[in-house]
Amino acid sequence: MDNEVIEFDTGLGGGGNSGRDGGDDAFDIEHPVDDDDMADSPLPSTATSGIFDASAYCNGGGGEIYLPEGDLLDLEPYEGMEFESEEAAKAFYNSYARRVGFSTRVSSSRRSRRDGAIIQRQFVCAKEGFRNLNEKRTKDREIKRPRTITRVGCKASLSVKMQDSGKWIVSGFVRGHNHELVPPDQVHCLRSHRQISGPAKTLIDTLQAAGMGPRRIMSALIKEYGGISKVGFTEVDCRNYMRNNRQKSLEGDIQLLLDYLRQMNADNPNFFYAVQGDEDQCMSNVFWADPRAMINYTYFGDTVTFDTTYRSNRYRLPFAPFTGVNHHGQPVLFGCAFLINESETSFVWLFNTWLMAMSGRAPVSITTDHDSIIRSAVTQVFPQTRHRFCKWHIFKKCQEKLSHVFLRHPTFEADFHKCVNLTDSIEDFESHWLSLVDRYELREHEWLQAMYLDRRQWVPVYLRDTFFAEMSITQRSDSMNSYFDGYVNASTNLNQFFKLYEKALESRNEKEVKADYDTMNTSPVLKTPSPMEKQASEFYTRKLFTRFQDELVGTLTFMASKADDDGGTIAYEVAKFGEDHKAYHVKFIVLEMKATCTCQMFEFSGLLCRHILAVFRVTNVLTLPSHYILKRWTRNAKSSVILEERTSDVYTSYLESHTVRYNTLRHEAFKFVEESAKSFETYDIAMAALQEAAKRVVLATKNEGRIAINGRIKGDSSTDGTRAKNTSGDHLGISSQHLYEDEMDKKIRELTNELEFANRKCEVYRANLLSTLKDIEDHKLQLSIKVQNIKISMKDGF
Repeated sequence: MDNEVIEFDTGLGGGGNSGRDGGDDAFDIEHPVDDDDMADSPLPSTATSGIFDASAYCNGGGGEIYLPEGDLLDLEPYEGMEFESEEAAKAFYNSYARRVGFSTRVSSSRRSRRDGAIIQRQFVCAKEGFRNLNEKRTKDREIKRPRTITRVGCKASLSVKMQDSGKWIVSGFVRGHNHELVPPDQVHCLRSHRQISGPAKTLIDTLQAAGMGPRRIMSALIKEYGGISKVGFTEVDCRNYMRNNRQKSLEGDIQLLLDYLRQMNADNPNFFYAVQGDEDQCMSNVFWADPRAMINYTYFGDTVTFDTTYRSNRYRLPFAPFTGVNHHGQPVLFGCAFLINESETSFVWLFNTWLMAMSGRAPVSITTDHDSIIRSAVTQVFPQTRHRFCKWHIFKKCQEKLSHVFLRHPTFEADFHKCVNLTDSIEDFESHWLSLVDRYELREHEWLQAMYLDRRQWVPVYLRDTFFAEMSITQRSDSMNSYFDGYVNASTNLNQFFKLYEKALESRNEKEVKADYDTMNTSPVLKTPSPMEKQASEFYTRKLFTRFQDELVGTLTFMASKADDDGGTIAYEVAKFGEDHKAYHVKFIVLEMKATCTCQMFEFSGLLCRHILAVFRVTNVLTLPSHYILKRWTRNAKSSVILEERTSDVYTSYLESHTVRYNTLRHEAFKFVEESAKSFETYDIAMAALQEAAKRVVLATKNEGRIAINGRIKGDSSTDGTRAKNTSGDHLGISSQHLYEDEMDKKIRELTNELEFANRKCEVYRANLLSTLKDIEDHKLQLSIKVQNIKISMKDGF
C-alpha cells in the first residue's frame, strides 16, 4: 500500500521495554497496565456478533465484545489470516488467549501520516515488557502498597495491518511464552477475560435494587451459572460494576434533590439549603433544614447526633441527618445532608453550614460514628463540644472484628458488656479491661487496641460528666434510634426518599403532638405520698415523669449513711440494702441545696438519681430544688418565656424554705450538742440555754398567725386586758365588740374573695402575655433565618 506511516509505541515500560523503539512523535493510543493495576476498573459486556466483525473490542470503552464461533474456536492465528476489522482481530486473539491461558493487551500502533487513521496494531501477552521503574515517577511520592510484579518480558504477540481493501491481515505471530500458562478453571481471573455479560448485568441490577450486597450477589451468580469459572468475573468486578451503577444513578438523583429543595425554598423562604461549591455541579454535597428543624434546635440543641448509618452498606444511601431529643425523649430533626464526597473538607463544610443554619450556637455534646475523618472535622468546627463515638456502632463492629472470639468463647460478649457498661469508675474500667484482654489473649489485637486508645470518646465511665440526654447508661434509649428508621431501608433510592422523608416528618410530628396531649390532659398515678412526686408530675412531661418516678420509688431500697461532715458539705454513702460493698458517694451542700453523686446521672441525663433522692429523703428535702428541674424536660420546654408560676407557688415555696430552715437548724444543733457534751459545765450552760430558747419558741408559736386589726394584734394580752377592764360587767360593750369583730371578719372574707378573683384575672392576662411573647419570639426567629438566608445569598453573589 502507498500510505506513508509513522510508528507509535504505546507499551508501558519506557524505551526498549516493549521491544520497539518509538520515534519522537510517539504517544499512547491505548493505556495498557498490569492486571492488578486494573482490578478496580469497570468491565465491558460480552456479546456475540458476526464472524470476523465486531462493533468494539475487549478492554475498550463500553461496546460489545466479539467472540468467535464455530470452527474458529479451535483455530490458532497464522500469518496471512484476514479479519473484517481491527476489533475482530483483537477479539479473536483474546479468545485464543482465553483458550490457551493468558491475558492480552494492546501494545503499539501505527497511524497514517495522510489522515491519522490507525493502519497497524500489535496485541501482546499481558506479561510483555517490564514494569517502569523510572525515578521520575516515584521520587516525589511514597508507594505505600507496592504492586505485585507481573511483567516478565514475554514475547508472545499478534501483529495486524490494514490492507487497501479495508480488511486486516496478520503480519506477525509469536506463539511461545516465557512463563506458565493459567489452567482453564482460573482463566476468569485474568484481566482481559473478566467480562460481565448482558444477562449477568441484568441479574446484578435486579438484586442490587432489592438491597443485596456484592457478596450475596456473587453467591447467587455462582449458583446460577454453576461455578465461579463459568461466571466469568470476580467479586471485585461485581463490586465495581455496582459502584459505577450507583455513581451514575446519583448524578440524576442529586439533580432531583436540588429541584426538590429549590421548590421547598420557593414555597417557604425560611427553608434553608446549601450546596458545596457550584450549585450547577451534578456531584456536590447538599445540606438542608426546614424552619421547624431550626426552631426545634433552639429548644433541644444541647445534644446532637450526626447519624451516618445510611452511608453504610446497610442502606447504601449517602444520607446523614442531624437529630436530637425532645422533651418527650423522642428523636427530633435538626437538618439533613446528602454526601457524595466524604473527605475531611466536605465534613468541615457541612458542619460549618449546619452551625450557620442553627444561628451559630454549638451543642454541648455531639455523637457520631467512629470515623477519623469525622473526628477531625468535629475538632475543627466544634472545639468546645464534647465529641462521643456511638457505642452501639462500636459494639456491632466488635461482633465483626472479633467474630472468632465470639465463636470460641461464649462468655466473651457478657464480659465485654460488663467491662464497658457496668463499671462505676475509671479505675474499675481499667482494671476490668486489662483482665479482659489477658483472659481472652487479645492484648495484640489491632482493632481492639485502637478502641482502647479512643476509650475516652465511647466508654460511658469517661462521658458521664457531660449531658447527652440519655435516660440509661447501659441500655440504648428510644431517642438514640435513627429518626428515619422504619421509613428508609436498603432498597430506598432518592426518588422514593422524598415521599418517605415527608412521611417520616409527619409521623414524628404527630407523635410529639400525641405526647403533648397525653401530658396536658391525663394525670399520672402517684405511687408515694411525697410532695416531690406530686411536684414532678406537674412539671415533667409524662415520659420523663415516669422515669423520675422510677428513681424516686427506687430510693425505698437504698440506705443513706453520713460518712463525713466538714461544716458546709455533708458526705453520704448510699447503698442498696445488703449491698454495702457497692456504695455510691453523695456530697450535699445544705445551705445551697446542691448535691453531687459519683454515678453522675444528673450530669449525663438531666434527672436526679435515686442516690441523691435517698439523701434528700433522710435530710427532709421535700421538693425538688428549682436548679434540678431542667426546662428541656418539662411540659413548658418549648415556651420562649421561663415560667415561674409553679416554682413560686406558696406551698412549694413554704416547703423549700421549711427544708432549708430545718436543715440549717439541725446542722447547727448537732455542732452545739457535740460541743456542749464535752464537760458538765458546758452541759449545764447548754441545758439552761435550751430551756430558755424553748420558752421563746413556744411564745413565738402562740403569737404566730394573729391578725392585726387597726394596728393592734388580735388576742394580744395587753389589749385584751385593757378591753376587759373597760367592759367589765358591760354586756352591751361585749356584744358590740363581738359584732365589730364579725363585721371585720366578713370584710376580710370579701376582700379575700376579691383578691382571689383579681388573681384569676391576672393569670388569664399572664397566659395571654406568655402567648404573645412566644409569638414574638417565633417571629424573631423567622426574621433571623431570613437574615441568614440573605447573608448567604449575598455571599454567594460576591
